[in-house]
Amino acid sequence: MRPTPFRKSDAFTLVELIVVIIGVIVIGFAVAAMIFLSLHPVQSRPIRITCVNNLKMVGTAYRIWANDSGDRFPASQSVTNGGWRELLTNADQGLLCWTNYRIMANEMGQSPKVVLCPADERQPAASFTNFANVNLSFFVGVSADDSQPQSLLGGDRNLGGGTKPDRDYGFSPKSGKGNDVAIQTGSNASPVCWSLRIHSNGSSAGAGNILLGDGSVSQVSTLSFRANYQPWFGQTTNWPAGHVPSSPSIRVLFP
Repeated sequence: MRPTPFRKSDAFTLVELIVVIIGVIVIGFAVAAMIFLSLHPVQSRPIRITCVNNLKMVGTAYRIWANDSGDRFPASQSVTNGGWRELLTNADQGLLCWTNYRIMANEMGQSPKVVLCPADERQPAASFTNFANVNLSFFVGVSADDSQPQSLLGGDRNLGGGTKPDRDYGFSPKSGKGNDVAIQTGSNASPVCWSLRIHSNGSSAGAGNILLGDGSVSQVSTLSFRANYQPWFGQTTNWPAGHVPSSPSIRVLFP
């Protein structure tokens, strides 16, 4: 009688089963990561760094300009001395936000790219001669003062009101018509948040860069902006007649 041939069992061994399970888990994580990244694309770090560096150069330009202009920033200096303070005695001056940066063109090396964030859809002007809000990514805190290090001097334009982030650019309309906004200070009671654009890149947590009165730049989320910065921005005292907010606030122009 011939012996019955030995046949290997079709069942998985323990080691094979473990390998298969690990493989399924790895593939699952890879698929989940691809889906997450497609819904929430991560902005490259160099873009954020470039924007930070641009704001730092703007901060340096402010300091240089102030050193030659009675220790005042353009919005606080009179027109006769090169600033634009008198224009701000009128309300709704967002349309002229660009003026603040054009005044400092020499201090920024006559390079309009300095005032544009590479994550913004806006394009730089060929020169400051033909410069307007549509070539600008940064807002202006008109009451900022270098004697108040934590005052708000500038930042990414995609800041908006409320607790739900705007899908576009918050206070800064695409049209370039600008906006003249009061942001309450002294507390975080007046909600503001970064919109889904620029460095937020679709994330509701929000992300943006701000320039402070001492020339420093901070990368902040919406929560950090409201909790750690907004209460300490100080307040504007030179509001246009008939437009003085009832609570301590700063005046911010958006391009």
